[in-house]
Amino acid sequence: MSRFFSGKYKSLVPYTPGEQPKEMQYIKLNTNESPFPPSKKAQEYAQKETEHLELYSDPECRDLVKTAAEYFGINTDEIIFTNGSDEVLNFAFAAFCDAQNGAIFPDITYGFYPVFAELNFVPYEEIPLNDDFTVDVNSFCNVNKTVFIANPNAPTGLALSLDDIEKIIKSNPDNIVVIDEAYVDFGTESAVNLIHKYDNLLVTGTFSKSRSMAGARLGFGIANEDIIRDLNTVKYSTNPYNVNRMTMAAGVGALLDNEYFENNCKEIIKIREYTKSELKKLEFTVTDSKANFVFAKSDRIDGKTLYLKLKEKGILVRHFDKEKLSRYNRITIGTKEQMDALFSAVKEIKEELK
Repeated sequence: MSRFFSGKYKSLVPYTPGEQPKEMQYIKLNTNESPFPPSKKAQEYAQKETEHLELYSDPECRDLVKTAAEYFGINTDEIIFTNGSDEVLNFAFAAFCDAQNGAIFPDITYGFYPVFAELNFVPYEEIPLNDDFTVDVNSFCNVNKTVFIANPNAPTGLALSLDDIEKIIKSNPDNIVVIDEAYVDFGTESAVNLIHKYDNLLVTGTFSKSRSMAGARLGFGIANEDIIRDLNTVKYSTNPYNVNRMTMAAGVGALLDNEYFENNCKEIIKIREYTKSELKKLEFTVTDSKANFVFAKSDRIDGKTLYLKLKEKGILVRHFDKEKLSRYNRITIGTKEQMDALFSAVKEIKEELK
């Protein structure tokens, strides 16, 4: 860092995104992107907006908000759109946490939570997962802090039931509970319908995974109108034009092309279950993931070794050096052909290491 970098950030450790190497063509199973392109309607809507890039985007995202409100069965003042779900999560740390009202989240979860806490000078507590990687629900009840729960969780893919989510929300009536549903469309029940029952619930989501728009950067938050107003206060104090014209239009197209979305989710779920089965045949332990990835380890191959060997063979998976995770790798669900290539590579590696 330069000698001009503010001392207030001297201890800040930035989030490490998944590898995006360019030196060769890889099968990318490391960043939980969809193996399918965005819908034709999303592409067509985005293309049309290229004719108007001389104009600022609508800061209220009115067409997108109207379409999304109808899709989710909510009011138009109960949703905010952001530059990826990372932005709405950052807004939540800024709006609902401070020195007196800290944050709490699992010790193994989305890696941006501690970064956002540090960035916003928020004291935070990390609650260890159970030995089986499940979230200890009781540890998040009556905590008097802003709660952040990814459901399904990452990198484990494990999900809490809606009853458990509701238990956490009910027990923290004076604090916001944020349910991060980045992967909810792959087999978990959404908490969106609870926003009219609890005034302390914020549900966040993204178009990056199930709607194949990771490169477009579109996220959202759903809550009662007062919470959305708070988030908009932060938004309009930082970047009112946070969603560009093409992304906004693509979002409308994606929501209107629901059959394409549903078919892709079904196919990814089908391939995920196939992947679990094949990995178990290869003597891997695999969590019961409800996301578009699996979390797996082999007692015969060290996690870091497998990651490096697969990279040599042109396949990227995600490895984490954190002690509790180091034996595992997170593997994104690709096409069946991509997963079969992974299995073949694993078999080769096992033979090489004999």
